[in-house]
Amino acid sequence: MAGLWVGVVSLVAAGRRGRRPPQQLIRSAALWTLKTFDKILVANRGEIACRVIRTCKKMGIKTVAIHSDVDANSVHVKMADEAVCVGPAPTSKSYLNMDAIMEAIKKTRAQAVHPGYGFLSENQEFARCLAAEDVIFIGPDRHAIQAMGDKIESKLLAKKAKVNTIPGFDGVVKDADEAVRIAREIGYPVMIKASAGGGGKGMRIAWDDEETRDGFRFSSQEAASSFGDDRLLIEKFIDNPRHIEIQVLGDKHGNALWINERECSIQRRNQKVVEEAPSIFLDAETRRAMGEQAVALAKAVNYSSAGTVEFLVDSKKNFYFLEMNTRLQDPYKSFGLPSIGRLSQYQEPLHLPGVRVDSGIQPGSDISIYYDPMISKLITYGSDRTEALKRMEDALDNYVIRGVTHNIALLREVIINSRFVKGDISTKFLSDEYPDGFKGHTLTKSERNELLAIASSLFVASQLRAQRFQEQSRVPIIKPDMANWELSIKLHDEVHTAVASNSGSTFSVEVDGSKLDVTSTWNLALPLLSVNVDGTQRTVQCLSRDAGGNMSIQFLGTVYNVRVLTKLAAELNEFMLEKVAEDTSSILRSPMPGVVVAVSVKPGDVVAEGQEICVIEAMKMQNSMTAGKTGKVKSVHCKAGDTVGEGDLLVELE
Repeated sequence: MAGLWVGVVSLVAAGRRGRRPPQQLIRSAALWTLKTFDKILVANRGEIACRVIRTCKKMGIKTVAIHSDVDANSVHVKMADEAVCVGPAPTSKSYLNMDAIMEAIKKTRAQAVHPGYGFLSENQEFARCLAAEDVIFIGPDRHAIQAMGDKIESKLLAKKAKVNTIPGFDGVVKDADEAVRIAREIGYPVMIKASAGGGGKGMRIAWDDEETRDGFRFSSQEAASSFGDDRLLIEKFIDNPRHIEIQVLGDKHGNALWINERECSIQRRNQKVVEEAPSIFLDAETRRAMGEQAVALAKAVNYSSAGTVEFLVDSKKNFYFLEMNTRLQDPYKSFGLPSIGRLSQYQEPLHLPGVRVDSGIQPGSDISIYYDPMISKLITYGSDRTEALKRMEDALDNYVIRGVTHNIALLREVIINSRFVKGDISTKFLSDEYPDGFKGHTLTKSERNELLAIASSLFVASQLRAQRFQEQSRVPIIKPDMANWELSIKLHDEVHTAVASNSGSTFSVEVDGSKLDVTSTWNLALPLLSVNVDGTQRTVQCLSRDAGGNMSIQFLGTVYNVRVLTKLAAELNEFMLEKVAEDTSSILRSPMPGVVVAVSVKPGDVVAEGQEICVIEAMKMQNSMTAGKTGKVKSVHCKAGDTVGEGDLLVELE
């Protein structure tokens, strides 16, 4: 399942240690008692820019937003007091364009810059440029950025501060040949990652020489694209660990403290999908030891801001320093391929208790190929873990996102997974649970019957509504005196029979031998439909329906395509011709919108199944497109630099 996804899902359980303050306020908490600046420029976009601007407004501080040309109508631009375009869509020409941003600072006379996360938040050169213009960088000083923003130097400093570190090569890898030599010396598997990177970009796991060469190429390209720095390092890959982070705070008087942890082990491509606090895996002794080492590292670089120290933790609770982010950690990426498009409908579940949503979009917003595919961060909290999980389940069911593909189904499936509920997780959780990719929720028989009963009720309700128009009867499509509706329902290529009847707002549906009572308001104009099925409350979404009985229903997080017909219509439908599916074995189409980075073949070349054909970059991640079978290249329909859409033809084989 490909898609653009709902951002980090943070499950915050606050039972035994009290509720933690919202993390986005930590950095600005020290500013609440004193108005420090008159105007701040926010050097970021999306939800983090919105959060910073919102906080500034509460403090009476004016804000300046920067944006690329494609972000001109973004929410953060509308929220700010002023806005300056800093270049075209590619990040290297806009949000990483230091010259244009410095010019915006001079033009607007901003006294300080808040970098958010990503982009220039850990760029020492940017901090130096600001200092030269007597502009305050809201974050740590340049020394800390240099020390902690560079993975190589940070690892050396961690060793010196007696912080546990992962074995590896403590220098810059020059080329693919040296990468192979170093990997062999360390011993496979190894992790190849960008020295200046973060957020999962420029990271690859290699299990042999060939994967090391490919990993070096992709990681250096991603690192250069995302951070303007293609330096790489290699270290031992700790197989099947947990990823746990410690939040630290430091001031300019040499004080530092740690404020507990977040479990971030549910990941895809080294990017977080679900975060949870506190971790149910840590005991008090391990938590304290990790916190003390995090503080030791912060003090070693005279850290004076909010930051995150990341650790890998093995099954025996041994922990190893991974990296320190000189900012608050919360970016999110996807499980699968990204999706772009326009949000035709968007509704956050803020009417539910214990729910917070951090977003930077609204109905009508465009999701672009140029930036991270994050819609929002959905956070729930409760008095204990069980309550927080239940609230997350309800929030996901009540989240309305139309126009783009999202990852609500995956997130919902993770939080109800028995392994996750027990806390039996690691960074390999998703690949272990879904080795062939996530296909959506697998319905039990009772859940299937619930869905069929709901679909039957929706169909009959829509038919009954179609008979009424301004209190006048239309010519009925179905006989108005029909007491029982004999229906045929197609789901997953299986046909089921059902008989439905209604009494007011309740439908009685007999399907596959089970009789279910389904009650709702049946207001088909609302995006959310609260349905009671034999005493079980469900929130469903009817995403689409047409005159041919086709419906898309979001049920238990997953979207199911259902076709409901009357018995007579189903009998007549047997005479209709079906469209023959396209033979895709000899063609390669783009599975996502993006930019072609490289094309590895030309007409006449013979390729083997699985051989790389081209590389497409989408949302700052590079994806290798491979041949589906062995054959000769007939034609190539793309070249490096081309922008392609989802489904565009790339290469044909004979």
